[in-house]
Amino acid sequence: MLFCLFQAMASEQYCFRVYLKDKGETPYSTERPEKFLSTHTIEKRIKRNIPVTTSDLPIATDYLDSLQQTGATVVTQSKWLATVVVAAGDSLVADKLHELSIVDSVKWIWKGNTHPISFMEREDEPLCPEVMPQKSEYGYGEAQIALLNGQRLHNAGYKGKGMRIAVIDAGFMNVDRICAFSTIDLLGTRNIVTPGRSVFTEDDHGTKVLSCLAANLPYKMVGTAPKASYLLIKSEDSRSEFPIEEDYWAAAVEYADSVGVDIITSSLGYFAYDADELSYETDALDGNTVQITRAANLAAEKGILVFSSAGNEGNGKWEKITFPADAEKVLTVGAITEEKTKSLFSSVGFTADYRIKPDVVALGTNTWVIDRLANIRQANGTSFATPTLAGLAACLWEGLPWLKNHEIIALIKESASQYNNPDAELGYGLPDMYKAYRKGIE
Repeated sequence: MLFCLFQAMASEQYCFRVYLKDKGETPYSTERPEKFLSTHTIEKRIKRNIPVTTSDLPIATDYLDSLQQTGATVVTQSKWLATVVVAAGDSLVADKLHELSIVDSVKWIWKGNTHPISFMEREDEPLCPEVMPQKSEYGYGEAQIALLNGQRLHNAGYKGKGMRIAVIDAGFMNVDRICAFSTIDLLGTRNIVTPGRSVFTEDDHGTKVLSCLAANLPYKMVGTAPKASYLLIKSEDSRSEFPIEEDYWAAAVEYADSVGVDIITSSLGYFAYDADELSYETDALDGNTVQITRAANLAAEKGILVFSSAGNEGNGKWEKITFPADAEKVLTVGAITEEKTKSLFSSVGFTADYRIKPDVVALGTNTWVIDRLANIRQANGTSFATPTLAGLAACLWEGLPWLKNHEIIALIKESASQYNNPDAELGYGLPDMYKAYRKGIE
């Protein structure tokens, strides 16, 4: 992890989430947002009447300095949540942090032995899928788009052009080499876990996710938003499971907001950690308790349309949706088969406060994806249902640019197959994205 890249190679390290009482005095002001937000973000806020508030102001640098004077090192932070993650080789640093007047509370969120990240050797030549072309321009991806009536939205002229989508995942291995992504409009990349490292060198979960949206190889594989612009962010550390990944995720969505994205799609979910005492119970699925869920709701309040996978725990002991899928203001996506029945693995609701979740569903059983070797193959998971729908939502919003994020969510729900009779398995059901578009222009 980020904080593991110290000089000592095998010493035990600890990470703590520090909850601040406030963010301190900063030289910034909500009247001068250009000092801390991008032009794209400010323009988006104005366009959608989203105010810049004190939650957008950075944490004061003297606060960060005070934390580091305890012997800790700042790893990441959340200005929205007023939290800072710090690392130290001595657990007693927590006591010193508690003593600071600026600190409300401290929680340990990672511990372990430091070790460097290993990366696979990569070649430089392009990777192209060796498959027979299909009759459909969408290639192997036709069924997952057709189930959502997405091809009619595309035929109306909307393929995501001008929409900015952030994909938050575990890694995007070889996306820079795979020819299906050669025409992608890439806004940039960000590695939250190991800053400075490429997002293209480890884990291909994000590669598969991105292919559902951005692949553009006619007659072989075309995604749901091939003309959109993409920001690729790595927030998941695949080597272990600890709550610090919620903080990485919060940092990822804040970064996405700072560069003015319209949509976030995230196929990551949490509930159980390597340390049992840090794991959650289902009563925390109330949309307000867990760090990552709070960050997701705040992103939505900033005008971003957030998509979260429901999780793949439907036939496991947990069974329920995972965090941040319980967030009230995000669109949570479950998985179905091509026969429109619930995928066995797809996590179910309700939330702890009896809200409908998942909100809607898309194809998640035998979804066509592209892996790190450019193979076009089938994969299972709400991880792939989510970006498939998110891409079409970008097309829908492109066609209805005067709407706000919550209005797009409402249209998607209203177009779904069981809008009048939602349940805990499919939510409001399978959306008809062209129907949503027609309703939006009425």
